[in-house]
Amino acid sequence: MQIKDFIVDKNFKELTHHRTTVISMACYRTTINHNINGYIPMHWHEEFQFVLIIKGQAIFQIQEEQVIMDEGEALFINSGCLHLAKDLNNSGCIYTCLNVSPSFILSQELFRTYVYPYIEATNLSYILLTTKEQWATNIIDAILEIDRLIQQSPAIYEIDISIKLAQIWRNLIVNGFQLEYKESEMLKNQRMKEMLNWIHLHYTERIVLEDIARAGHLSRSECCRYFKRFVKETPLNYVMEYRIQKSLLLLQQPQYNVTDVAYQVGFNSTSYFINQFKKSMNITPLAYKKKMK
Repeated sequence: MQIKDFIVDKNFKELTHHRTTVISMACYRTTINHNINGYIPMHWHEEFQFVLIIKGQAIFQIQEEQVIMDEGEALFINSGCLHLAKDLNNSGCIYTCLNVSPSFILSQELFRTYVYPYIEATNLSYILLTTKEQWATNIIDAILEIDRLIQQSPAIYEIDISIKLAQIWRNLIVNGFQLEYKESEMLKNQRMKEMLNWIHLHYTERIVLEDIARAGHLSRSECCRYFKRFVKETPLNYVMEYRIQKSLLLLQQPQYNVTDVAYQVGFNSTSYFINQFKKSMNITPLAYKKKMK
């Protein structure tokens, strides 16, 4: 199954229900450029995420850092971490995505000792997994096996999946990561989410830099530094891209023309919307609308 468009709430938390039958996880295959945006936009979720590149190359951004991934490599993304993904060099990147509720990794009795500290750690937003390390190879093999189990659904496969998940987690935590808990890092993450939240709620309105900075309780200059760290662009450029993202679904609705959509997503000029849309999507809004009809 491919999720071509996912919904996020006012805090950019993904609302996709990551469950497969009776277990608190989901495993699906994603072709990045098949997403409605052409990439996987910035979002977060409570589930742990394991990504395994099946074909091509991808660039993932997790919190402030960017990671280039090749075929055969995997990535662990921690609960609550902002992330996005883009195809690299038009490689037709396809990846298997395993999203797991933290509470499903281990039993309730073990959760507080062996899972929760890793969720809260401020120095563990992600781990790149390559075949250079045996423990990482073990995790990659387990992801592939879980994918197979879900596809084939043999008898008692749910138990086999839970065993594999425990093995994945054991391989992660026995490799001696020194966990850190910095209040300043937690605050930084929260402020970034608050600014994204404010944009999410007000993108249809006139927005200036001061508004975004105020939402994060920051100065204008600090606001710009946060966006440069997290999303690698200016706050107002991010607003522009978010408006373009929101226009895509509206353009697919027959009752709205290009001008209607432009004003609904916060542009005060149709021509400016057309120029910015073409710059972002390499196609005009009208051509996109006809293509998706």
